[in-house]
Amino acid sequence: MPLPLSLIVRTERWPIAGSFAISRGAKTEAEVVVAELSDGRRRGRGECVPYGRYGETVRGVADAIGALGKALAAGELDRIALQQAMPAGAARNALDCAFWDLEAKQSGTRVSALAGLPQPRPLVTALTISLGSPQAMAEAARAASSRKLLKVKLGRDGDAERIAAVRAAAPRAELIVDANEGWSEANLAANLAACAAAGVTLVEQPLPAADDGALAHVVRPIAVCADESAHDRDSLAALAGRYDAVNIKLDKTGGLTEALAMAQEARRRNLRVMAGCMVGTSLGMAPAILLAQGAQVVDLDGPLLLAKDRPDGLRYDGSLVHPPEPGLWG
Repeated sequence: MPLPLSLIVRTERWPIAGSFAISRGAKTEAEVVVAELSDGRRRGRGECVPYGRYGETVRGVADAIGALGKALAAGELDRIALQQAMPAGAARNALDCAFWDLEAKQSGTRVSALAGLPQPRPLVTALTISLGSPQAMAEAARAASSRKLLKVKLGRDGDAERIAAVRAAAPRAELIVDANEGWSEANLAANLAACAAAGVTLVEQPLPAADDGALAHVVRPIAVCADESAHDRDSLAALAGRYDAVNIKLDKTGGLTEALAMAQEARRRNLRVMAGCMVGTSLGMAPAILLAQGAQVVDLDGPLLLAKDRPDGLRYDGSLVHPPEPGLWG
């Protein structure tokens, strides 16, 4: 039976170092929502990043979490019941991860063991190069050229020049690209060819999610990964013939519970798995590191884009991100 739990919901703003720009626009801070569950002696935390692309707002997500306070206090809700009590999305992610964290603290067992996963190891993560002029992007890539994996934001006119400039500035780094739905059927083939010429190994969401049918007919010289077109297990069937991989983010799946199940189903469908993130703090990245242990591509650089992170944040060592310590999460 579920135990009575108290709930605290907080909204926080974390300044970004400079500006983070994608095809849909730029922002200078990350707005996150934190859910904290307590049994009176121990607490579990989870963080989410509401995303306007999916109709979410910070206030709306915080209110949706807070609305479950009475059920939690009455002992009517646990992590399993939560999967049906809330739809996939940011709000459920914060609570799901808080449940996992609390379970770990109550049992004295790490979340990886609770989930039946191997002990997590450090992983190579991408570092994001924001969308800008070819010159600005080349400068950013040159500064990060010693990293093993760079994720290049594209999605506007002139992308062929941008990716060529980044490749010239970082000749040894592996490059992946995220167009954030910014290409069209008319320029798809040319942009994919430009990426292939630059040695890009994967392109995320080149076309709008509602208009990605052309991917089933165009020659794909490099792997194409679904992001906005895929949210949870139920969305995977529609990817057949259009995508080679799927970017699984906890804020889309509604938490680690569904993310792990989605990854298993993706592999069953012969889709490569990418573990991705929104721009948030280490508290939001920590659960995704467990998902990332079985991923072919890891993009968990959110804290590296912030002006500062939480005091107990993840340890980043060059291209490696290390698993969280219990003081942070799990």
